[in-house]
Amino acid sequence: MPVLVFDLDDTLYPELSYVHSGFRAVAAFLSPLLSVPADALAAGMIAEEAAHGRGQVFDNVLRQHGRWSKALVAASLRAYRQHRPKISLFPDAERALARFADLPLYIVTDGHKEVQARKVTALSLSGRVRHAYLTNRYGRHRAKPNPHVFQLICQREGVSPAEVTYVGDNIKKDFVGIKPLGFNTVRVARGNYAHYIADEAHEAARIIQSLDEL
Repeated sequence: MPVLVFDLDDTLYPELSYVHSGFRAVAAFLSPLLSVPADALAAGMIAEEAAHGRGQVFDNVLRQHGRWSKALVAASLRAYRQHRPKISLFPDAERALARFADLPLYIVTDGHKEVQARKVTALSLSGRVRHAYLTNRYGRHRAKPNPHVFQLICQREGVSPAEVTYVGDNIKKDFVGIKPLGFNTVRVARGNYAHYIADEAHEAARIIQSLDEL
C-alpha cells in the first residue's frame, strides 16, 4: 500500500497564522507590563514582522515602548513558544486528509519540538495520521534534509522508498535529502517558496498548486 507523508508548515496550514497567533499571545502577556492595549501591541508586532521579518520583533517592539531587557525578550519568546495556537488547516488539506484517510498517513516536520507538537494538537491531526515525526526529537542533525525519519517510516510500514510520497513546500530542504534514495516527491507551490524555481537536486519530481491535485 502506498504511504503518504506531509510536511506541516505552509503545506497543511498557513504558517503565518501561527506567527500571528503567537504575537497575540505575547501581546496579552506584555499588555499589563507595558500598559498598552493587547490589540495595539499585536498589531505592532504584525507590522514589524511584515516590514523586517520575525527575527527581532520582540526586541524592537519592547524598544519602541522603552522596556527592552534581555529577560523580557526571553519571557516573550517563552510566551510565544508555549501558547496554544489558534490555527486551521488549509481547506484543500482538510479535503486531502479525508480523501486519503484509508492510506497510511504521516507528518514530518522540523522546528522546536514542543512548538510543533502544539501545532499538531491544535490542528487535531493526531487521530488522522499514524504518527507525526517531529525531527528535533531525534536531534537537530536529523532535521530535513536528513532522511532519517523517512527511513523510520519505511521500516515501520515495511515498504521501500518508491512506495512513499512526501508532499512539502520548502525547496531548500524538503526534497534534496530523500530524492536520491528513491522517495517520490511533490511540492505544493505556496508559502515562502511558492514562486521560486529550484535546481534539479532541490526540486520535487512534481509541482502542484493545490493538494486537490494529488
